[in-house]
Amino acid sequence: MRIGEIAALVGVSTRTVRHYHHLGLLPEPERRANGYRDYRLRDAVVLARVRRLAELGLSLDEIRDVLADDRGRELREVLLDLDADLARQQEAIAERRSRLAALLAETDLDPDSTVSPDMAEMLRRLPAGESRFAAFDRELMTLVDTGAGPADQAAFAALLRPLTEPEAVARGNVLYERLDELEDADADDPRVAALAADLAAYIPADMASLMVTSLEHVEFGGWLESMALELSPAQAETFRRLVAILKERT
Repeated sequence: MRIGEIAALVGVSTRTVRHYHHLGLLPEPERRANGYRDYRLRDAVVLARVRRLAELGLSLDEIRDVLADDRGRELREVLLDLDADLARQQEAIAERRSRLAALLAETDLDPDSTVSPDMAEMLRRLPAGESRFAAFDRELMTLVDTGAGPADQAAFAALLRPLTEPEAVARGNVLYERLDELEDADADDPRVAALAADLAAYIPADMASLMVTSLEHVEFGGWLESMALELSPAQAETFRRLVAILKERT
């Protein structure tokens, strides 16, 4: 097969094929006497596998690991794994369509309607009121939920469940009010340290561990800078101190 033929067979562009060659994900095939690449069935299988793994959200390094495991295996085994990849993708699409159908069946849609059922239940029970910071916090939770898969969505919602208890809701409302009071405050505001400590005491241990682990994979400074447009200097400093306390605690 020529490059255009293998690209058409797998459903990608010739530019994509060349890009995968450049990244080392797709080995260069032998060339004919005229200099054209000569692709075989195995090349098409590898290309299809790369495409499906990328569509499933794997990083380039993860794809390389999977492909390294494929080398030396029988073609039937590789094809069975490719079929499993497609089945997972089909299942994910079916899950998204099911959630979309449920949304379309609702008479009144609001922003919280777009989250998973587990998160929707948590948002109904978590502190809200008139707090501007509570609204901002809900947007962050919605963003995390939207970017996660079904299993992670359920796990994240479970971490929030302790905060839906009546006593925790009351504490949460007070903390949101204190955060709102820092809306126009500077980073050296004397209320910052106490509020950071109280927030650390409010956050459940499992959620604190998740926050710390997540921040190890994301540069905190960059993450906080992206939030700076939404936070005052005092609020940003509160969260810097909060993260420092959680890291010491975990």
